[in-house]
Amino acid sequence: MATTEPATVTADRAATLRELLPPAPRRRTRIGLVAGGLGTYWPQFPGLLPQLRESAAYVTDRLRQMDADVTDVGFISDAREGAVAAEELRRADCDLIVLFLTTYLTSSMVLPIAQRSHTPVLVIDLQPSERMDHASFDTGAWLAYCGQCPVPEVGNVFRRAGIPFRSVSGWLRQESAWRRIEQWVRAAHVRAALRHARHGLMGHLYPGMLDVSTDLTLLATTFGSHVEVLEFDDLRHRVEQVTEAETRDRMALARQVFTLDGSVADEDFAWGATVSVALDRLVEDFGLDALAYYHRGLDGELHERLGAGMILGASLLTARGVPAAGEYELRTSVAQLASQSIGAGGSFTEIQALDFEDGVVEMGHDGPAHLAVSARDPLLRGLGVYHGKRGFGVSVEFDVQHGPVTLLGLGQDADGALSFVTSEGTVVPGPLLEIGNTTSRVDFGRDPGEWVDAWSATGVGHHWSLAVGHHTADFRAAASLLGIDHREV
Repeated sequence: MATTEPATVTADRAATLRELLPPAPRRRTRIGLVAGGLGTYWPQFPGLLPQLRESAAYVTDRLRQMDADVTDVGFISDAREGAVAAEELRRADCDLIVLFLTTYLTSSMVLPIAQRSHTPVLVIDLQPSERMDHASFDTGAWLAYCGQCPVPEVGNVFRRAGIPFRSVSGWLRQESAWRRIEQWVRAAHVRAALRHARHGLMGHLYPGMLDVSTDLTLLATTFGSHVEVLEFDDLRHRVEQVTEAETRDRMALARQVFTLDGSVADEDFAWGATVSVALDRLVEDFGLDALAYYHRGLDGELHERLGAGMILGASLLTARGVPAAGEYELRTSVAQLASQSIGAGGSFTEIQALDFEDGVVEMGHDGPAHLAVSARDPLLRGLGVYHGKRGFGVSVEFDVQHGPVTLLGLGQDADGALSFVTSEGTVVPGPLLEIGNTTSRVDFGRDPGEWVDAWSATGVGHHWSLAVGHHTADFRAAASLLGIDHREV
């Protein structure tokens, strides 16, 4: 399926949620930029360097419009200046470095930038216009169109140095080229989010879910993420400090965000609101960017009630950009954070059933959901039992907005290596369950049983993130920047 525009959640819903649930602060993505050309040309063709610097300034302006902090280290003309730029970019701790080849340069000028920064590099070469004016151009004018010349050289040297090579070739104001560049910047948003993330992991593994079990060291060694191991007592302590006034305020906020079904008991609603306030404090105190949790509990004791009271607060956190996943699903909370970082939502999801008459896969999950992907005002429904879990209380229910979606999961192989696994489909209308779950009917353009077979063969596990829009290309690029495999179904 073709990649859609990066616009994702509906503008009205996103604006409402931002007003009611301000996004959690997060480190901004950092893009490094260096432009260059061969200094030998400057005395030979005096008008060339000013023209190339003008092109470089345009590139800087465009990058600064992409919701990222840009560190522009200027224009390099020889290998010594390249080494100085490499040190500046190393200190800047960038998430992606854009190397603008304005004309021919030698690979010795740019190799140190890729080697010393320890940062993925995107090579771009954007000539001034669609084509040269052959009748009027002299050598100096031609050289401004010669940025493509060193691209194979740089690609060869990067490969020999063991450095992944990425490039975008085009002309300066070619919007299709800039869309490709923007895709790499969106990928840098994912790398930035995961590289600096603090993942909360609270409780214990859902008994028997071997696919969910994740080596915590693996996230640190693969992405640079930190996993903060939490106890449910960390939440209990904060619940005990919540005042009645704070609970009433959170209930008032919930009434603005959700429609309350008649099945919601006041006592359960108040308890969910109290836990929600405490969850916010937990996230703030530990500086969390995501949260995965589960606790079984026993016979209505406090820890069981805490686990059962999470759904309201975890959904509100997810809407603020701090994704939450139940069932101790750390890898899925990572996938949700990746989806969130490109503005695509990212809701906790699994397969519910197959509809062979309509040719769709029915998906969803009980527990926390990303409110921004809802097709309508989300509903709070009271449940007398949480299926497969201990406890009872309020749950979030809605259907996902119709249109393109992308599934993103984290697969794991026999050697422990992680991968991004994606599949694009379309949410279509049809009958939905009303059982307190997030639900969607996804058409993948093939027999739903065949899709399940192909999806399950990737090593994805039985949970994943559902994002709004078609973003496989973004996640493929992000996997490249993160140094992991990407698999598409």
